[in-house]
Amino acid sequence: MIPVITIDGPSGAGKGTIAQMLAIELNWNILDSGALYRTLAYFMKENSIGIENFEENHNMLKTRFKVSFDPGTPGEPVRVLFENQDITSIVRTERMAQLTSDLAAEPTIREFIKPCQREFMTPPGLIADGRDMGTVIFPDAKHKIFLTASAEERAKRRQTQLKRQGLEVNMRSLLLELEERDRKDTDREHSPLVPADDSITIDTTNLDPEGVVREIKNNL
Repeated sequence: MIPVITIDGPSGAGKGTIAQMLAIELNWNILDSGALYRTLAYFMKENSIGIENFEENHNMLKTRFKVSFDPGTPGEPVRVLFENQDITSIVRTERMAQLTSDLAAEPTIREFIKPCQREFMTPPGLIADGRDMGTVIFPDAKHKIFLTASAEERAKRRQTQLKRQGLEVNMRSLLLELEERDRKDTDREHSPLVPADDSITIDTTNLDPEGVVREIKNNL
């Protein structure tokens, strides 16, 4: 059985950073499920595919939708590679995040993505970062982590991240957008954001990434 560690939680809880650190340390594969959804949203936008004509393009999408991830360098975003291109900077924008949030609520999209996510489970192991990794995608994973943090702290982290990209964002607007995204994720009918029954919850509000990794390793 290929080992899997799932890391779920809301936006800004630190999933990406922690998943990256673990993948690099263990030399395992990494799945950034949020970026996978964003890549699909990008591909659909580039090819003028909407929900209304998704089914008629299903076979083409299945054939061409091949994404890979490179953990890269700590402190930098996990790299997203699609059709021989590094599209990291394209898919990690706020605009793409908003577009993806609506798309991810669609059952048709979630069913399409599910087998794509499971294809990442290859030797020697997988760190799976998302919102329903432990509940829906890898329910048999031996180790399940659910990260959380206060909305204010998560908005602050996102603001810092965007500033590094040279973008100025209003903190109040960012907090409202974050709360709206949380509401969509937790209230959606299909695969809502909830901790798996057998997961370990870690509040990262007052922990640095190294502290979170230590706590995870203590529970493995």
